[in-house]
Amino acid sequence: MTLRLVEFVVAGNEASDLLPVRSAALLRAHRARRGFWTVLDEGPVERCLALLLELSDGEWTARHVTADAGVENGRTEDGEALAHHDGWVYVFGSHFGSKAGPLRPRRAFVARFREDDAASGALPVQVVRNRFRLHRAVNDALAGAALTPLPPGERVRARFIVETMARGTARAKSWVSRLAPDDLPLNVEAAVFTPAGTVLLGLRFPVTVDGEPILVEVGGVPEMFAAEPAWPRALGAYVVTGVTPPGALTGFRAVTPTPDGGYAAVIGSIDALGKGSVLLDDHPGGGDVTSRHVRFRLPAAPPPVASPDRLAGELVADLAPFHQVEGLAELDGQRFYVTDEEHRVALWVG
Repeated sequence: MTLRLVEFVVAGNEASDLLPVRSAALLRAHRARRGFWTVLDEGPVERCLALLLELSDGEWTARHVTADAGVENGRTEDGEALAHHDGWVYVFGSHFGSKAGPLRPRRAFVARFREDDAASGALPVQVVRNRFRLHRAVNDALAGAALTPLPPGERVRARFIVETMARGTARAKSWVSRLAPDDLPLNVEAAVFTPAGTVLLGLRFPVTVDGEPILVEVGGVPEMFAAEPAWPRALGAYVVTGVTPPGALTGFRAVTPTPDGGYAAVIGSIDALGKGSVLLDDHPGGGDVTSRHVRFRLPAAPPPVASPDRLAGELVADLAPFHQVEGLAELDGQRFYVTDEEHRVALWVG
């Protein structure tokens, strides 16, 4: 597969996810024929939203979006995943930490905004910080699932779980009650809403004991934004099989719906090489892994015999030599990928 490179200069040097713009008003405001949302770097979500736009003359440009999260300005970081639902664009924080730990409460958030509102003026962004409630729900779901997660390793457990609990206890944080010593640290990198209104969260970590990528289905995300908020609940977990190279560990990097009712995704390394990752210290087989474009489908109903948590994956394209493909879109018969590059945003079109 031949890919054409489009380079952008835009605030931040890391682009996470790639979500097609659906708002005709927003495209008209920028005189664009099509475009994508992405999230930049690891700053607060209101400072990290950007548009990658193909203008009416065929030229591509990047626009950093001015946004306002109100009282939540400056209180989030590390937005990773974007998803459409009911006229809103949702942004999911990684719920993870720095590469050496500990977990960071600022990354445990979900935000949302309406695309049409970005056509003029500062974009209002709603933010809900869940203070590890989603961490608790997903960990409980994984503990009860038929799949077996890869144990995190002693250094990972010490840096991400034990140290987070110790810091929370020392600071008398109420969220410390939502952590347990045997928890798995979560790294949310992908998200997509299902037709039923639930969310599939694609985890970069943990993976299964066989190194395969895990999805967790979560309900109640929009209800977080109600006047009297309810907290999300995990409904189940899935493992995508048949797409991980032998001996490798692959986590989700992106996921998007396909027109036939299935899903396309990018899977790849569980963390980046050469950046002091404690995950890779404990699991070196998860680093030198190139990205892969895959597809899968959810079962229409739980099968009568086979375990419903195993989804047969299909390899669409091996994206070697790329290690850091962060976003995927299939649009107008073309494939679009965004990569994590040093000091640039790189969009690849094929």
